[in-house]
Amino acid sequence: MSELKPAAQRVQDALRARGLGCEVRHMSHTTRTAAEAAKACGCSVGQIVKSLIFRGGRSGKPYLLLVSGANRVDEKGIASAIGEPLRRPDAQDVRDITGFAIGGIPPLGHDTPLATFMDEALLTYAVVWAAAGTPDAVFAIAPAQLAEATAATIIAMG
Repeated sequence: MSELKPAAQRVQDALRARGLGCEVRHMSHTTRTAAEAAKACGCSVGQIVKSLIFRGGRSGKPYLLLVSGANRVDEKGIASAIGEPLRRPDAQDVRDITGFAIGGIPPLGHDTPLATFMDEALLTYAVVWAAAGTPDAVFAIAPAQLAEATAATIIAMG
């Protein structure tokens, strides 16, 4: 295994701490967008996990949404499931919440514990691919393992 960049190593450490045998790897091409990640990983766009940060419109509480790369977030529907409207934080707020920059936000290993919601569409795949801290790092995981590792609530997002 080649040496991981520090942010990717943090994700690898978080995976190990949860007893997961997933291997973070740096790809030769960017994985910043779902389409780029799918191409780099050799999978469908639906198998890409987008890790999106929102804040509660009333509480200000940060939420992590793990969304299939094939789906767009239905903010009103998700707000109904969560119990408050959502707002998108700016890039600096996302970095402050997670410790990672947009384009490489992983589903775990964040600076702040996050209430997490996972797209039920991800459960239709045997394996999904998630960002691992940098715009070129990813890891593969069974979606049920991902849900368990992140204590995610499963909801419809698309």
